[in-house]
Amino acid sequence: MSFENLLFEIREPLAIVTLNRPKVLNALNRATFTELETAFTELAASDSIRAIVLTGAGERAFAAGADIQELAALSAAEGQQLSARGQRIFDLIENCGKPVIACIHGFALGGGCELAMACTLRLASETAKLGQPEVKLGLLPGYGGSQRLPRLIGKGAALKLLLTGEIIPAAEAHRLGLVDEVLPPAELLPRAEQLALAIAANAPLAVRHTIAAVHAGYDLPLRQALDLEAAFFGLCCATEDQAEGTRAFLEKRPAAWKGR
Repeated sequence: MSFENLLFEIREPLAIVTLNRPKVLNALNRATFTELETAFTELAASDSIRAIVLTGAGERAFAAGADIQELAALSAAEGQQLSARGQRIFDLIENCGKPVIACIHGFALGGGCELAMACTLRLASETAKLGQPEVKLGLLPGYGGSQRLPRLIGKGAALKLLLTGEIIPAAEAHRLGLVDEVLPPAELLPRAEQLALAIAANAPLAVRHTIAAVHAGYDLPLRQALDLEAAFFGLCCATEDQAEGTRAFLEKRPAAWKGR
């Protein structure tokens, strides 16, 4: 695939997607959203790709937010449409059936922070700074930030960040649970690839169903969530991979996954 605003690299079983607008701190304009949708639709359908790393070009930002020039003249209806489109594309990333690991360096603000939160896991450089400063522009997060942030760090901590527009360093983001690991800059991408390969070595359908079970069951009452887990467990039991995995374990050999 060829893009103007993304770099796209395949290293099977991994794909590395890089936001590539470093001169504007990888700001998320409409064209970038279109390319993200295209890329993740293709990746979701690919049997050979089992994990995805998402990062930003340059040293200054993962993504510094939405393109402010595009936001400045929106009507209420246009704003709602833009928000709904961004939410739909971030939902695609969150639910593409494969782990997506965000590599956050420099700024991840506004839409950039929302994009990171839509990923399965978030690794941050020691230099990273994260926040949702939309209130400083007379706005609120429009791509899922007001909903995903409380689910990640709790309602009170999320409201504090959302209402102050505070930008926090990586160490504080880690303390709150917004990012999963903090690393020296030079170790960020290698660690993401290491983690992605570790996940990709497991049964792909089991990984897919695990992600789906966590997402779908998170807000359900425990009894309903456990029923959902049992249903996904049953689906796994009917796969060729489950038969191969259990047989390989008993035979003390590596499993050869087929994704079936």
